[in-house]
Amino acid sequence: MSDSDCSIAPDQDELAAAERLRDCCQQLLAECGKVIIGQQEVLEQLLLAVLARGHCLLIGVPGLAKTLMIRTLAEGMALTFSRIQFTPDLMPSDITGTEILYDDKLSGQRGFRFVHGPIFANIVLADEINRTPPKTQAALLEAMQERQVTVAGSRHKLPNPFFVLATQNPIEQEGTYPLPEAQQDRFMFSIRVDYPDEADEYAVIESTTSGPPPAVRPVISAEEILALQELVLRVPAAPYVIRYATRLTRATRPAAAATADAVPEFIAKYVNWGAGPRAGQSLILAAKARALLHGRTYVAIDDVRAVALPVLRHRIMTNYHADAEGVRTDTLIQRLLSVVPREKATD
Repeated sequence: MSDSDCSIAPDQDELAAAERLRDCCQQLLAECGKVIIGQQEVLEQLLLAVLARGHCLLIGVPGLAKTLMIRTLAEGMALTFSRIQFTPDLMPSDITGTEILYDDKLSGQRGFRFVHGPIFANIVLADEINRTPPKTQAALLEAMQERQVTVAGSRHKLPNPFFVLATQNPIEQEGTYPLPEAQQDRFMFSIRVDYPDEADEYAVIESTTSGPPPAVRPVISAEEILALQELVLRVPAAPYVIRYATRLTRATRPAAAATADAVPEFIAKYVNWGAGPRAGQSLILAAKARALLHGRTYVAIDDVRAVALPVLRHRIMTNYHADAEGVRTDTLIQRLLSVVPREKATD
């Protein structure tokens, strides 16, 4: 168990439980802030994904502390952590584990024994996931979706909770293998990690060149995280909020122009494929987590809007018109947020 009193019982009063969740998360963010300077929005999005049982894809240039953020978050949650450096020669068995032949010295018999790979951890950092071939990338699919791996016909359950937090370098694409759309869709969030501002960068340089980094105190245990995840699922979302998330998701699909759905002209012009139903599920789950993180026991449309960018940006495929005119996915999502109706519906 953790050192602080962050336990949340499933049968607690909803409002009191929400207050305890907010307190626990604030403690966790404060502990991470001892090591990570700035990047508060990124840390909050990582925490939202954890609370909503989601995986994250972090995209940013080298040197922005993406790996350190993930490791620090794992330390603050008292979870087991494993880092996998993806390289072109990495094999699926290097991730999942493999069966080895062993001799039982007592009985004299020989047999096979499964040796767990690095994926058997609560938080798995897939560092530079686009550096390994699709065969190895696919080894993560079953783990991310089913929370298990299959080796030699035998299924092996992964620890619970289980999260894959992957990183990508957007400026170096030579010799890389872009993630297929099916695997990108398994990530709840695609998080952009940008350069820090001048004040934060000064603080980073000063603190990291004057002594050892401070220790991070575990404030939430694995059992408490599971309780928090159950609490997120119990947060009610009104029908008009779910309809808003549905409209927002469907508005990303240019093929819907042939149906009764109203698709903005700029989506039909710049997008080949839009987001699927999993995006709508992620919008609502992440919005529930955000509502609790801000001390509310209900979901507002503003919660959905706040998580729209990380949920949708990797699920929208732009076409050559967008590439030629320099139109980014984030720009399209921002325009969608300005045109999709958000008024409360009559239920």
